[in-house]
Amino acid sequence: MNSPLKFVNHKIEDFAIQVTFDPVAGEGNVVYNLSLIKNEDLEFAISVLKNAYRAGISVSGLVKFFKSGETIADFVVPDGDTAICTMCSMTFDGLLINRGIPINPIGGGVVEIENRTPIRFTHIILYEYTTIDPLQVLISQKTTAVTSVMRKGSGSILANIREFHMEAEPLVSVVLDELSSSSYSGILEVGMPNLPLLGVPVSPQYVGIAAIGGTNPLAAIREGGRPVRIQAMKGLIDVKELEEIRTF
Repeated sequence: MNSPLKFVNHKIEDFAIQVTFDPVAGEGNVVYNLSLIKNEDLEFAISVLKNAYRAGISVSGLVKFFKSGETIADFVVPDGDTAICTMCSMTFDGLLINRGIPINPIGGGVVEIENRTPIRFTHIILYEYTTIDPLQVLISQKTTAVTSVMRKGSGSILANIREFHMEAEPLVSVVLDELSSSSYSGILEVGMPNLPLLGVPVSPQYVGIAAIGGTNPLAAIREGGRPVRIQAMKGLIDVKELEEIRTF
């Protein structure tokens, strides 16, 4: 029997309800992205991950590396490859859902950055119309200039946007306060009720909130001419299994 097509907005909801991350305690499960690089590119990848975190364009400084032959859940790392496990920004959607805040995931895209300030989405793919993660698609289309943002403060990065009902603003503020002192640093911008955010319209009575895409550092590695295979929203992992990139 063929399984039905699963659109990304439903996949996000499936993962989000399994998130148990407590930003204050620094424990619980987070959603992760899994990326494969060649073994010989590991040092280069570590330097890019460090720089991306310093530049504020990665969701978190937490990471885990797996060598060839090692297993992550049911996935075995192929010979010649190193797997990089990074936090996915959909962890944030899980935090909101866990607080009883209804959210609508809108889409993922590319945001233009000028002088370290987000200007607007230049490309966006709506989650309800795609079965493939939009940021995976956009990386493969070479639409980013993440390295330029890291070096000069201007360029384009991957981001995603969701909306929540404006009456939940106080609850969302509590979550954002908790995140400000946690290992999650991926909030890009919060909008105003009923107004578009970075050029993306929101529903009446709703507020948009944009988050940095968890795959930005991997896009930067690819911009550096190194092959990268990315599987966004691969699964859930205990946050305590991840390590700070600055310790490498």
